[in-house]
Amino acid sequence: MNVRRSAAALAASAVLCAGAAPAALADTAPPASPSAPPVIPSGLFGKNDPTYDGVWRQSFALLAQHTVGLEPAPQAVDWLLGQQCANGGFASFRAEAGTACAETTMFDTNATAAALQALKALGGQDAAVTKAVDWLKSVQNEDGGWAYVPGSPSEANSTALVISALAVAGEKPAEVKSKAGKSAYEGLLPFQLGCSAEPAADRGAFAYQPVDGKLLANADATAAATLAGLGKGAAVVPSTTDTSAAPLACPSAGAADPAAAAQGAAGYLAAALEKDGHLTAVTPGADQPMPDTGNTADAVIALAAAGHKQSAAGALEWLKGNSAQWSKGSPAGLGTLILAAHATGTDPKSFGGTDLVAALNATGPAPQGTDTSATTVDSDKDKPSGGQSVWWIIGAGAAAGVGIGILLSGRRKKNQL
Repeated sequence: MNVRRSAAALAASAVLCAGAAPAALADTAPPASPSAPPVIPSGLFGKNDPTYDGVWRQSFALLAQHTVGLEPAPQAVDWLLGQQCANGGFASFRAEAGTACAETTMFDTNATAAALQALKALGGQDAAVTKAVDWLKSVQNEDGGWAYVPGSPSEANSTALVISALAVAGEKPAEVKSKAGKSAYEGLLPFQLGCSAEPAADRGAFAYQPVDGKLLANADATAAATLAGLGKGAAVVPSTTDTSAAPLACPSAGAADPAAAAQGAAGYLAAALEKDGHLTAVTPGADQPMPDTGNTADAVIALAAAGHKQSAAGALEWLKGNSAQWSKGSPAGLGTLILAAHATGTDPKSFGGTDLVAALNATGPAPQGTDTSATTVDSDKDKPSGGQSVWWIIGAGAAAGVGIGILLSGRRKKNQL
């Protein structure tokens, strides 16, 4: 669950044209406006404008620090807690965290899901966790799924992110049901491309939303859905077993079995990674696919969670040599890479010439008992455009196609995650 949040201008434009709230985007400047960007709070990770991804990047930074055994700075945890509204939900970012949330506050299911995972992992935040769980349940759509902006049509990315967060909090997604009696998994699994999908290589993948009634494979949605189907969050415990990912079993049990659906999704990701060792996407202004660093990291985490570290090995090596520029100074990017390293049993302090942990610590309040010196390597191989996950762009197109104009998080989604 990554880091996602690119193409800010396009995404925000798509949403605003539909009369919806601005989408949560990566550490990317928002569309030009007369107002100055908010001042970066002292407890917040990252130096870029947090308007669209403040809570998201903070959550991934704290979760990554905790995963490697560090105790985050109290002011960093307090900043995240201060972003929660009285009803339990989070906006993407609130500059005036000391004031009560207004009726016009634009709540963000993705930010809430990310914060929930971080706060649950840190421990000692039971009241905040319970409030976040209750809020997410309160904005579940009748079909069992969730949207980035509550009240909008469900999509796979937000549904998967919420399911993962609820599972981490100890909920059973199959028992989390809407007022219409639809479970969270009933809201997610219809987005999977099944055994009749063409081309056959897309079978097992998840779509963001239908476009003109058709499901289109989306790598980011697929990675998020893999974790959700397995009932896992972004902080994956390294598996003691390792098998190769297999294609969706047909005839498929996925329609009724979240775990089977997740394994089929993992099979799609493994096959997609085989060609180049990484995922690709077409970014704005480009006519050829470029490396997609954020979704590649998400895919590694998803494959490791499914017990397929061998299938993720090539992509992990590619990330070691091609993620330095993409993640430089990015709390969400660095946090996601740390989580990918952790999930695969890799040392995040020696990741392709970079100490990811020191680099992350240097972007925000230092964890207790550590220094903030970082060893990094800039690589000419890194292309900023290739490092940005574009499911936001795909989401914008999909949203426009069905007339809703709603984009999702993310993965993460995640600055470039």
